[in-house]
Amino acid sequence: MKFFLIDYSELFYKTTAKKKIPRKRAGKFVQLRNNDMEYLLLSPKDFAVYHANIVERFCTEKGIAGTYNIKRDHFEINEPHWEIVGGGIWTINEKEKSLDFSGGSLAYGKFDRRGLREKVLSLKGMSDYIVKTD
Repeated sequence: MKFFLIDYSELFYKTTAKKKIPRKRAGKFVQLRNNDMEYLLLSPKDFAVYHANIVERFCTEKGIAGTYNIKRDHFEINEPHWEIVGGGIWTINEKEKSLDFSGGSLAYGKFDRRGLREKVLSLKGMSDYIVKTD
């Protein structure tokens, strides 16, 4: 399975907040799968009120159809083969080279921890990080 980690920190800090990306930051994340691909979408805490906002941003960028519920706190993908696995919160400290995933999402439930640490460590620039998936 191909694994992709998409961090919206650059988009938020450089484009929206017009600030330098902090080396220590946190936010919410969502885990998605489609056939043989898995995506871990990281969003800074000030860039997404709900986990659904992260899913919507990704779908909009990729041209994937989806809809919100009435309360706009749950975004559902309307195309086949997509699965919203779950979500949670993340924190990164680039100086200490640590990345932590924990918690869950009210809208989508808990994320799948199985093999997640190894997948993140396999990415370019991440092999020397301490990755926790509590």
